[in-house]
Amino acid sequence: NNPTLKEKLLKIKEDAHFKNEFYISQGKDNLDINLYNTTGGGIYKNPLEELKEKLELYNHKYYLYPVLYFYGFGNGILYKILLQNKNHQKIVIFEPNISLLFALFNAIDFSKELSSLTILDPCEKNFFYDLSFLSQTEPYFKFLRVYFLDIHSEFYEQNYQENILKINKKFTGLIKDIFMKQGNDPEDGLIGIKHNLKHLSSMLSNSSLLDLIKARKDKMQNAIIVSTGPSLIKQLPLLKKYASKASIFCADSSYTILAKHGIKPDYVLSTERVLATSKFFDNDFKEFDQGILFILSILTHPQTLNFIQSNPYRKYILTPKDMFFNNFQFKQILSLGQGHSVAHMCYDLALMLNHKNIILIGQD
Repeated sequence: NNPTLKEKLLKIKEDAHFKNEFYISQGKDNLDINLYNTTGGGIYKNPLEELKEKLELYNHKYYLYPVLYFYGFGNGILYKILLQNKNHQKIVIFEPNISLLFALFNAIDFSKELSSLTILDPCEKNFFYDLSFLSQTEPYFKFLRVYFLDIHSEFYEQNYQENILKINKKFTGLIKDIFMKQGNDPEDGLIGIKHNLKHLSSMLSNSSLLDLIKARKDKMQNAIIVSTGPSLIKQLPLLKKYASKASIFCADSSYTILAKHGIKPDYVLSTERVLATSKFFDNDFKEFDQGILFILSILTHPQTLNFIQSNPYRKYILTPKDMFFNNFQFKQILSLGQGHSVAHMCYDLALMLNHKNIILIGQD
């Protein structure tokens, strides 16, 4: 479940000149496995005693935890035993020594455990991006509130203390950001649920994003995303000149401005759930709206949808919001990423339709 790590291990295997900096020492007991660095020092002082201490801790204090996080893979025996507990669904491990993993995977069979292990290299440049992405998937997201980072052994604490502190600090910050994106206002959340349920039938009875992608993916190379920053007015003449050479993705607040200047967007997107946003659609531009596709978050205010539906020229798609829609298992419904602003929503759609060149204007 980590293609980058797999590729690194394969490169080591193919490298005829590779000399591993770690070697394995096997004691009389099958679990008495230590790894020594060629520059000196072992992963453990006493492998069996340290394994026993960790298992006692986890069986006593963390027996019911579905997701566990460790810095250091060590000899991997701890994870083999922990995964015998069916409560532990996933174990995430940060291991900076690829050569250590290579030595272990060639000596010990982890094939049964690999589907439950997520091993990330904290030295990889995309490490925090991968960690953030992973954290927003299940089952990791569901149990982020009980996150803690354990250090596998004293070896890792002594040699990687700075990196451990950096990861823990940044990851706890990421967790806070992820929760904030889900909303921190219960009343606002209830409004979203109410709108979601009210618009569900309209969403299911209309075209979907999947239909749009099937029809229009790869049809246009260029995309222009139009927001309403102060610079927009200065850019309108240039936009009008090149409108036919690109797909125009328009934020709801830019829609009336483009209509007044005779620039027809291909898509008008809206994500807010407040009544004030509805006013962007309280107008009648008649035939101008023909051919424009209005793409709204299912959380949109009911008045927004009323205004859209009152105009026979307006065609629309409602898209689900993940946090409200995860419990509905509609296979033909595709969610559109709805980030901090409607411009993020436009950008996500432009990517889905495989535009190669994406230009943002008015996003000051």
